[in-house]
Amino acid sequence: MNHMRHPIRRHEQAGELADELLAGLSAFRQTGVAGAALHGPGLFSYCALSRERLAAVRLDRPILGVVLCGAKEVWLGESFERLVPGMVFALPAQTDLDIVNEVDSVTGVYQSLILEIAPEDVPDLAPLVSNASSGTYYQVPLSAELVEALLHAARAIAAGPPSDTIRRARIAELLAILNGVPSAAALFRLSVSERVARILRGELDSPWTAARIAKKLSMSESTLRRRLAAEGNAFSDILRRERMAAARKLIAAGAGSGEAALAVGYVSRAHFARAFRTTFGDNPIDFRV
Repeated sequence: MNHMRHPIRRHEQAGELADELLAGLSAFRQTGVAGAALHGPGLFSYCALSRERLAAVRLDRPILGVVLCGAKEVWLGESFERLVPGMVFALPAQTDLDIVNEVDSVTGVYQSLILEIAPEDVPDLAPLVSNASSGTYYQVPLSAELVEALLHAARAIAAGPPSDTIRRARIAELLAILNGVPSAAALFRLSVSERVARILRGELDSPWTAARIAKKLSMSESTLRRRLAAEGNAFSDILRRERMAAARKLIAAGAGSGEAALAVGYVSRAHFARAFRTTFGDNPIDFRV
């Protein structure tokens, strides 16, 4: 008989953690609101006042969410998962999902609290689980550590002032807890464009080529170019954008245009000036913060 007690105990503990999470997020509850209600940078509630079915929803960024009221169904093909109040979920970016939001039978409201995960929020460390292991389920199991981190993040981001440092620190804490959780793997996935940009940022003064980047990403150059094009990018555009962003910061910090040009891989000052002017509309020597 003892072997039956553990699943029951785990279920009770999960229920207690869900109740704690809902109580801690009570200040975010909305009434009479339909659509998005912003709480802070990348943090918002999504509400509905009647049952809705959203077909082929494609998120620009992965999200971490909590159902606060009502219920959510997430469909991918013929598979679906139902999420009820107190459940935490992670949804991937760039994937067509069908979403059903059902209002609560008593309050007549559906609400979830959503935290967007930006590419710059994701640590350089690779996730501890493979993409394949995440399957098609979205519910993230609760733990006391996760509940505490979620409450801290939501309160800190909503309290303001809108400091990117605070937001990044709280999200870093969340991702550290979630790294290795299969259903949260979508939060760690980066687009090919972002993966290319991260490699470039490490050595902007290096003579980068698409072939060299493709080798680092373990794919052919043609595959790299095709996948970047599917994301609306080209290797040369990403390289120029990253170099110009870094050069602008250097000049703003007091570096000369020649020094900035060399630091980001330009031997020719004329080529550097032309790229800078194309990107920002000013010559590097005339640039002011």
